[in-house]
This record gives sequence, C-alpha cells and structure tokens, in this order.
Amino acid sequence: MEKEIHFKYLIVNEQDLSWGLTVDTVGFQQISPNSTYPPNNHPKRFLFSTDKGRIIDEYQLLYICKGKGSFISESSKSQSVKEGDLFLLFPEEWHNYKPDNQTGWDVYWIGFNGYTIDNQVEKGFFNKQKAVFKMGINNEIEELYKRAIKIAIEQKSGFQQILAGIVNYLLGLTYSWDKNQFLDNLQVTNQINKAKIIISGNLITGIKAADIARQLNMSYSGFRRIFKEYTGLAPAQYIKELRNQKEKEFLTNTTFSCKEIAIKMGYNNQEYFFTTFKQKTGMTPV
Repeated sequence: MEKEIHFKYLIVNEQDLSWGLTVDTVGFQQISPNSTYPPNNHPKRFLFSTDKGRIIDEYQLLYICKGKGSFISESSKSQSVKEGDLFLLFPEEWHNYKPDNQTGWDVYWIGFNGYTIDNQVEKGFFNKQKAVFKMGINNEIEELYKRAIKIAIEQKSGFQQILAGIVNYLLGLTYSWDKNQFLDNLQVTNQINKAKIIISGNLITGIKAADIARQLNMSYSGFRRIFKEYTGLAPAQYIKELRNQKEKEFLTNTTFSCKEIAIKMGYNNQEYFFTTFKQKTGMTPV
C-alpha cells in the first residue's frame, strides 16, 4: 500500500443518486511518527486544523489499521482511538481527530451520502453519541477498503453501485459488531440461544413467552426486552414467525395434505389453520 492514496470528487450521476447511496471520496493515509499532521498534501477539500477541528458535508467511515490517536466530536466526548478502531463522522457535525505523535497511524477512509444512510441514522441504527467502534484488527475490513480503492481507480460502469455495496457492508459489520458487543456484555447470549432451542422444541405445543422466561430464571419483561434486542422480534412474534416457516416447509417440501399439516402443527381443525395462515401470508395454504 502506498503512503498516500486519495480519490475525491468521484463521478456521481442522477441514476447513481437514485440508488440511495453514493461515494465521493475513498483513500488511505500513512502518518509516520513525529511528522506534521495534517500533512501538506492533505486534500484541500477536507483540510482542517487540529486546533480548531472541522465540519464536513458528508458521512465518513475511517478505520485505523496501525498506530493510535484521539477523537472528539460535538456529540461525543474526547477519547483515545487505536489500531482496530473504526469511527463514523456525520455531516454538519463538528469533529476533530489526530494521530499520536509517537506512533503516527495508518488510516483508511470512505466518504458517502444518500437517503439510505440518512434513514439508518433516523431509525437509530447509528447515532452521533456513539461514533467510535472498537472492531479490533480485522483483515476483512481492510480488504474492503482496498477493494473500494481499486474500484475508485478503475471507475468502470456501475462503480458507484459497487462502492455503495461496500459501504453498506462495512456499516452492516459495524452495526452487527456493536449489537453483539452489547449482548455479550450482558452475558445473555447463551440464554437467548437456549430460548430459541426451547421454542423450536415446543412449536406444536404452543409454549408461551412467559414460560420460557421462567425456565431461564429471567423476569418476563427483561427476557422480552433482551430477546427483541437480539432477534428484532418480540418472543411471541418470533414464535409465530417460526411456526409459519415450519408450515411453509411442510407445504413445499412434503406430500402431507393441509389437514395432516394442521394436525402436525397442533391446530384444532383445518379451517383454523387456513384462517391463521392466510392472516400471516395473505394466501391460503392451498
């Protein structure tokens, strides 16, 4: 990897904008120990003073793969960052960061905008108060940035869509890591997995969420909150969805009649099976 690679003002057309996310800058920078920061060749569009900080008009996702430094923003307190850390900059949000003078740092970045990321922020997937993610040394992340740089160099037809896919994947990895860190810290992952096993083994009997919480020695409210945080669904909804998937599996992968499936799934009669299935899928089992 060269010491400095930067691509700015990447071409964006009207069709790219309608895709939902566009990338206009991607690059890599190596800051040696005891060197000036920002360097003299720092892109003018993003030039800033470490004494004053800056505001930009796009999102940027930066990943430190070597060294350490510091980061602060209007909504996030000053904190140390190091290799393996990733931080997200928000448009129109004051921020400041710099490498440690003794270590310098190697950092990748990619800048983007679009209604898909705006929607993710609006829905709470990302927020300005949580800008730093301690992902750890991750070769997959570094390879994604390298891939983005290669695509920016070539700029073949449809390159914006590929770059958008890379950004979405990076954001997905970041969100998944953060969510699992939260759950691991609460030490409930095993309990949620146990709950899934209990549900899978009792689909036909119609086990209640409160019964599952009791088996796990958890309060119902606490179990329901953590389960939804982990799966995205409340326990009762998860059970309904799993039952529906099982019903679809019987219908598509076996020769059982609807009446036989209704019996296997614990319905009192075939008509009730037809009614509930149609409510969930919009169509009858037939």
